[in-house]
Amino acid sequence: MPDAVRTAAVRAVLIMALTIIQAVIALLCTLAGSWLAFPMVLSSVASTVVATWAVLDVWVTRQVWNQRHGVVSVPSSTARQMRRERRRAQRAARAAERDEADGRIRGRRGAGDLSRA
Repeated sequence: MPDAVRTAAVRAVLIMALTIIQAVIALLCTLAGSWLAFPMVLSSVASTVVATWAVLDVWVTRQVWNQRHGVVSVPSSTARQMRRERRRAQRAARAAERDEADGRIRGRRGAGDLSRA
């Protein structure tokens, strides 16, 4: 996992953990009939919104990292196109080497070659 995505994921996990703890405290305050129950429920709702935002941040950060670094699994991706071009160049280089080797073999046969008539 890239550093930016890892950082966003750690941040999201910490925020989610605090949200769950806050929700449990709000539940316990409500069951106990404490005056702190209403403010805790309100802050739990706000914290849930922040936790949702943090999870979305992980997803967006991952998408941006993938897009910037060319990790795309779409058939028209530039990474695949570059691979195709590299393969074509390798094939052309191999073909040129073969042609050159054939030329050297043909060049060895001279006028004194008895196998040619």
